[in-house]
Amino acid sequence: MAPQDALLKSSNQIKYRQTMDLSDGPAASLRHLLITHGGSRQLVLIQDFPDPDALSSAWAYQLIAAAYDVQCDIFYSGTLSHQENIALVKLTNLPAKRWPSKQQPDLSEYAGYVLVDTQGTTSQLLEQVNAAGVPLLVVIDHHTVQGKNQAEFADIRPEARATATILTQYLQAGLLDLDRSSSKHVKCATALMHGLRSDTGQLMQAAEADFMAAAYLSQYCDAQLLSAILQASRSKRAMDVIERSLRNRKIKNSVSIAGVGYLRYEDRDAIPQATDFLLTEEDVHTSVVYGIVHDEDDEREVVIGSLRTSKITLDPDEFIKEAFGQDDQGRFFGGGRSMAGGFEVPVGFLSGFYENGDYNRLKWEVFDVQIKQKLLKLINPEDGIINTD
Repeated sequence: MAPQDALLKSSNQIKYRQTMDLSDGPAASLRHLLITHGGSRQLVLIQDFPDPDALSSAWAYQLIAAAYDVQCDIFYSGTLSHQENIALVKLTNLPAKRWPSKQQPDLSEYAGYVLVDTQGTTSQLLEQVNAAGVPLLVVIDHHTVQGKNQAEFADIRPEARATATILTQYLQAGLLDLDRSSSKHVKCATALMHGLRSDTGQLMQAAEADFMAAAYLSQYCDAQLLSAILQASRSKRAMDVIERSLRNRKIKNSVSIAGVGYLRYEDRDAIPQATDFLLTEEDVHTSVVYGIVHDEDDEREVVIGSLRTSKITLDPDEFIKEAFGQDDQGRFFGGGRSMAGGFEVPVGFLSGFYENGDYNRLKWEVFDVQIKQKLLKLINPEDGIINTD
């Protein structure tokens, strides 16, 4: 046997063993659930402001479910403002829709709902869905476990770097055979590759499973399409938020903290972009950026923040939960995964953006001081949870 033939045979054997292992675990359980619910319709919910990992993973779930005669609708309640997210949805025709604010879908049509890349803590749609009596069927996520859930099937892997990796493993396990001649399959594979790269810092924080998933997706994804998505221009408003974060940042013990004031609902994704930028400063290992995001349609306001870190001993999930705690229902205001996290704190009674500039300024100052105090307490090397040695 020629050396290259032996190598090809060895490669195929490795791929085959991996497929068999996966189909004996979560993939087999998900297949059973989909077969059981064949002929039904499911509601797929992702985080309010979905990132590439959530968008691509939800699409992959939709395609897998369709192979078992289960129809899915993908919804989010927020908006797409990051230039790459907009480009991803536009260039691939990714079928995720914003939940209509004035007239919600007929929830009686759905046999259950599915949470992808979230466990419900980052979706404001749960209250309406649960009130309608729609049961939770599936949870697929790579974030730290946020509490007990009553799903028929749950695949929560905090050790995974991306939910896109988990969905790709379902594909490798044979739940859906990707077809290179199918434009929809190629675009979904490209979206999954983007989601995987995005959540692993362009594979810099990837684990073995992520590299294996990327290798599999490379057989189907469109490199030119992916390049077009990644080259999307940053908006002027995002640049303005980055400038504000630079001007307002406070650095202590290698942690950079910046409040950026008020942002429009449509510009929410500028916050993580600013957080990523602050992390590039010399002698900074962790950055936190936050602001008050206001929705002009319903006058709702929420403090939204993002955390990024290059410090391997810092657990973003632990840090954010310790800093901001829980609401009256026991739900944490935020959480995280490896190297990143986020939080959302409702403004509540004080919500409302008024023409009176002094009122808005005073309200921002109160929240800015409060958030900084909570963060600085944990950064203190004497009694904080960041080891600054």
